[in-house]
Amino acid sequence: MMGQERTIGALEIAGLTIRIADRLLVSDLSVSIPPGAVVTLMGPSGSGKSTILAHLCGTLDRQFDVSGSVRLGGADLTAMRPEDRKVGILFQEALLFPHLSVGENLAFGLPAEISRDERRRRVEAALSDAELDGLADRDPATLSGGQKARAALMRTLLAEPRALLLDEPFSRLDAALRDKIRQFVFDHARKAGLPTLLVTHDMADAQSAGGPIIDMEDAGQASQQS
Repeated sequence: MMGQERTIGALEIAGLTIRIADRLLVSDLSVSIPPGAVVTLMGPSGSGKSTILAHLCGTLDRQFDVSGSVRLGGADLTAMRPEDRKVGILFQEALLFPHLSVGENLAFGLPAEISRDERRRRVEAALSDAELDGLADRDPATLSGGQKARAALMRTLLAEPRALLLDEPFSRLDAALRDKIRQFVFDHARKAGLPTLLVTHDMADAQSAGGPIIDMEDAGQASQQS
């Protein structure tokens, strides 16, 4: 499903501190996520989890005061435009474009120079991998929650990111689907060799990820618990 071979390195956060006005959201967070590993940030709403992801993506509002460094494969992300960072993200909602078919959604992130036949081949392979065969022409609104989640992940992976961020992407799924979709996402992230950062308040998500867990209430010490 993936395109040309590319080097994927660790996602490294060092001394990250984020404030807004007089409020300290994140204090001296440091963590290194190797390729293929999943690290979880655990904490309640308002603890700064999604703010961290926005900073990593390059979309954090300038009203926030940020210090510390973020490097991906050795490259400093701080000065890069969001589109140049090659960081994929999945949100609580599977944000598929409503004006595009399922197949067109998946093709959206593919490099423009890829031929039409190659685009079709990659999309069909991704749909098959996600058990969405035959749904390329479907309206995304007709998909089930689990189908939307799998399609959103495939679209993200087809864009060939070098890191994956997960912003509580399982929280709105039916309980019967959560385990299956969690396993699907984590398996594909590892298969692609992506350093992956999950933020959640659900311990079941963190346990399913199977990697180190950082408690945001103790993020100043950047403690990692197996």
